[in-house]
Amino acid sequence: MKVLRTAVRVLARIVTGILALAVLLGWYAAMTVFLFSIKDETRSADAAIVLGAAVWGERPSPVFRERINHAIQLYHDGTVPTLIFTGGVGNRDELAEAEVGRNYAIARGVDPADILLETTSTSTYENLRNARLVAQQHGLETFLIVSTPNHMRRALAVADDLHMEAYSSPTRSIRWINSATRTFSYMREVVAFSVYLLNLG
Repeated sequence: MKVLRTAVRVLARIVTGILALAVLLGWYAAMTVFLFSIKDETRSADAAIVLGAAVWGERPSPVFRERINHAIQLYHDGTVPTLIFTGGVGNRDELAEAEVGRNYAIARGVDPADILLETTSTSTYENLRNARLVAQQHGLETFLIVSTPNHMRRALAVADDLHMEAYSSPTRSIRWINSATRTFSYMREVVAFSVYLLNLG
């Protein structure tokens, strides 16, 4: 019995320690995601990389549309001369996210010659890894990462791990349906960043 009680105490301490580490990790991720979401490092760069998001047929979803609009503004302002659209084909889509982004941008005055695509990625890591390969083929070395504010911390962490010289340029024009949707988006990104820190994603 003594051995059993000792084993239970040891197990309880291990579980308590794991829970404490999980709480600390969650707190760190929550604070980091929030603090990074209010940063804007926009500056001149070789290209803006637009991280993919859902598309509706041949149209970008509202979230993706605002990312594209932000990149178009960077292009027209002269902040970047090139746009790189990322994202593959979803389960029920006919066009890749990147293709939808390109078409939307061309319709709003972006020269097709100034647009590059990667059309196979299905995650933030793949978005940036594949975009880096495309950029290398065209001699592009510095980047603005365009996405929603809550996504920026994880996106920049990935870019750093890929040894990219990249800076945060979040869109500020996203309109959430309600506070619950906004909170869900934030919490989902906190979890995703925590998983990334644990090298599980």
